[in-house]
Amino acid sequence: MDDRTLIDTDREAIEEGLEEGFLSRQERARRFIKRLFRNKLVAISLAILLLFIFVAIFAPWITPEDPFRSVLTRRLQSPSAENIFGTDQQGRDMVSRIMMGSRVALYVGFVAVGIGLSVGAVLGLVSGYFGRKLDAVIMRAMDVLLSFPWLLLVITVVTILGPGITNAMLAIAVTLIPQYARLVRSVVVSVKELDFVQAAHALGASHLRTMLIHIAPHTVAHIIILSTVNLGKAILAEAGLGYLGLGVQPPTPSWGMMVSTGKDYLLVAPYLSIVPGIAVMLVVVSLNIFGDGLRDTLDPKMR
Repeated sequence: MDDRTLIDTDREAIEEGLEEGFLSRQERARRFIKRLFRNKLVAISLAILLLFIFVAIFAPWITPEDPFRSVLTRRLQSPSAENIFGTDQQGRDMVSRIMMGSRVALYVGFVAVGIGLSVGAVLGLVSGYFGRKLDAVIMRAMDVLLSFPWLLLVITVVTILGPGITNAMLAIAVTLIPQYARLVRSVVVSVKELDFVQAAHALGASHLRTMLIHIAPHTVAHIIILSTVNLGKAILAEAGLGYLGLGVQPPTPSWGMMVSTGKDYLLVAPYLSIVPGIAVMLVVVSLNIFGDGLRDTLDPKMR
């Protein structure tokens, strides 16, 4: 891309931003939704995500059967009209267990991302705003966490704390903190020297007010985009921990644990591993596609 093309792109982005500045909030929201769903894959991915979220919320009331009830006389039955995804090695309905497993996956994902976002955003905001020695200390600590492969770090933390859903969420959150810290810091460093921030200082605004009112809102769009991707990573990490037996403990259904249990029956009942594996894939891929769509919509240059 040559310089003239870059200049034209920047000019179009600025003109579009100025135009949207005079629009009402409802009109800006309508344009945002229209741009977001211009890509059909983004609309499909959002529909899949909303379906899984609905199932996760209402799973205890909409499952066809009790996901914990064992009927040994029908163990390892192939998919049929009565049991769409078949039954597992204890005769439990696979549809019901997949639906209940979505509750665990999304709960762990949202809580872990929420913790990582909260801690990382505060560290990044403080680090980027005050700078100097405080910035150096915080960023070196974040570099240490980033030096470890994220899944290996998750497994290490859970091994230290012990298996369980709470420890799994904390372990996943620890690996997400440095990502949010570095992202927020980069935005804060670029924003804090702008004229409106200097004007706030001149008018006597406190450091806390300047950070929360004038600087923090500029990080929201970046945080939302990163969170959609990290939610997929968190769900994938939860499935990995469940596969290793370090996540949610039986009899609570977990997609990763179901894949792990099903591997012993691959020749007899391959659907025991395939179905929960497809559920993980659908959620993670949908989150990544939706995150890409948000990035393209929120970034004027990408538009």
